[in-house]
Amino acid sequence: MHASNTPLRAQIVIPARLASTRLAEKLLLAQTGKPLIAHTYQAAQRSRLASGVTLAVDHPRLALVAQQIGADWVMTDPLAASGTDRVAEVAIARPEVDIFVNVQGDEPEIAGESIDFLIELLARTPDATIATLATPIRRRKDLEDPACVKVVRSHAGMALYFSRSVIPYPRDGFPESESGQLDNSHSDLQSYLQHLGIYAYRRDFLVNLDQLAQSELERIEKLEQLRFLQAGHRIIVGVVPHATRGIDTREDYDAFLARQKNL
Repeated sequence: MHASNTPLRAQIVIPARLASTRLAEKLLLAQTGKPLIAHTYQAAQRSRLASGVTLAVDHPRLALVAQQIGADWVMTDPLAASGTDRVAEVAIARPEVDIFVNVQGDEPEIAGESIDFLIELLARTPDATIATLATPIRRRKDLEDPACVKVVRSHAGMALYFSRSVIPYPRDGFPESESGQLDNSHSDLQSYLQHLGIYAYRRDFLVNLDQLAQSELERIEKLEQLRFLQAGHRIIVGVVPHATRGIDTREDYDAFLARQKNL
């Protein structure tokens, strides 16, 4: 992964919304000595291919954190429907950038290598509008969990569908060991992929995002990427060995604190 292999200019954008449902104002939690959003910003800076990182915030308290850590930041519409819409606001103002990477603000352990893999993936796939990542699902309970979004791909790595349901559904039963792990020796293991919520978009797509109406599939599954797929956009999906751990609950944050103490 060398910058010379990807002449397109890429920018990381971290949409940062103050309100959060399961863990109140989680991006401001600072029991490590710095706010969670600062951890994510600094992790994203480890990308070697991105030209910079921008925080797209929706509240003055997040703007203050951005200023304190010396981050590039913009104030976005507090009523924006999604993080993608915040990334689009940045894209409209940055015509010199070709690819925008959407890193969620609650991913403090995001790997710079994964971001670079995503940038290269989109750069070398000219017929794709969007790139995203997935990782093998190793436990049956994850496969059956609606909160674990699944994706299936074509032979070329293009997304065929995303779902909260089990896809593909194993008519003859699950390849599973007695421990509850999916059997890693099974030839179909690669078919069970968890979608990871990181995206790279071409600027033209983001600039025209407001013209893309919510689709029926998106309304049913509550998955924004289905709007793009149903509209005919091609999404290339790269596979990484493991997922980094996002922060959704207090238990997630406590586990993150424990990992930080062991560094």
